[in-house]
Amino acid sequence: QVQLVESGGGLVQAGGSLRLSCAASGRTFSVFAMGWFRQAAGKEREFVATINWSGSNTDYAASVKGRFTISRDNAKNTVYLRMNSLKPEDTAVYYCAARGTNSGSSIWMTYNWWGQGTQVTVSS
Repeated sequence: QVQLVESGGGLVQAGGSLRLSCAASGRTFSVFAMGWFRQAAGKEREFVATINWSGSNTDYAASVKGRFTISRDNAKNTVYLRMNSLKPEDTAVYYCAARGTNSGSSIWMTYNWWGQGTQVTVSS
């Protein structure tokens, strides 16, 4: 079992930045790929970013590429999502997820464990 706890969400103006953190506990964090997903009100969950077990491979949704950066610190059992140049359309609940393999994925159904989510609101 893996427990995931997100933090760092909040209210920010358009053009601003936030850094989300996801702290993991339970099974060995360093062997799992991690992902960030988001869900806006009335919309389906969508992929944001993923990172493999070592941090050597990352992938991003087209809508955030160049603005968001996913990273991980296996010594701290934590994955991060740095979000720059935020737009109102980035407003959503952001979820951290762990995948029971060492390679990342953009498909949310392939993730085994999920955090409770953290709200990000970007005002115009």
